[in-house]
Amino acid sequence: MRIITCNTNGIRSAESKGFFDWLAEKDADIVCIQETKAQEAQLSKPAFHPEGYHCFYSDAEKKGYSGTALYSRKKPLSVITEVGFELVDTEGRWVQAEFDNLIAISLYMPSGSSGDARQQLKYEMMDWLLPYMLDLAKQEKPVIICADWNICHKEIDLKNWRGNRKNSGFLPEERQWMDDLLNKHGFIDSFRELHPDEPLYTWWSNRGQAYANDVGWRLDYQIVTEQLRGKALQAEIYKEQKFSDHAPLVMDYDYPF
Repeated sequence: MRIITCNTNGIRSAESKGFFDWLAEKDADIVCIQETKAQEAQLSKPAFHPEGYHCFYSDAEKKGYSGTALYSRKKPLSVITEVGFELVDTEGRWVQAEFDNLIAISLYMPSGSSGDARQQLKYEMMDWLLPYMLDLAKQEKPVIICADWNICHKEIDLKNWRGNRKNSGFLPEERQWMDDLLNKHGFIDSFRELHPDEPLYTWWSNRGQAYANDVGWRLDYQIVTEQLRGKALQAEIYKEQKFSDHAPLVMDYDYPF
């Protein structure tokens, strides 16, 4: 089973840079996209509904902002884009697809970098999300949450961690939340199962030469439940082409789909 997650920072922009040509070559079973920055009505071009996939979009009410998508080779049993939490539902931050043997979610966590008000909303979403995820984990089916979490878990996940300890994305409260999720509540960071000690990143600032110098943050994770522990076979952060300020995370699992 191959699963790809990517924050496209504007799906139309990523399309113009060859994202969908690359996607066709990767032959993924499930594709999770964050920050589409488009209404589905603006995505009539065939590229945005790739051949062989069932495609689902969740749009923000505000045009040109946020938004998520999920593509799957198999037709889901059900799809959820509204969860009853205002920030998620009005900003298009969630697509949840249930299959006969798997639940997959494309999630876009908010950033708090624009100010205290947004950081407070981020904390509120973290408070809402944890019990939701714990309920999901009770399912017999494995759950995989592909997300731009907008959180770096550990120092290894952020090149300039010393200078970012007071910045959104690496605040102690955010890191503790992620630590609890993984170590206390039994979720698994599948990338770190394969690469426990490598300082690899998925996002780079557009300022300066951050991308060229690999001064990045690892913000994009595939978090899985216990049933997929040890099932990750391969992980690739794809950097040969630059589709957005994030790089796609491609992961293969020893699990039928």
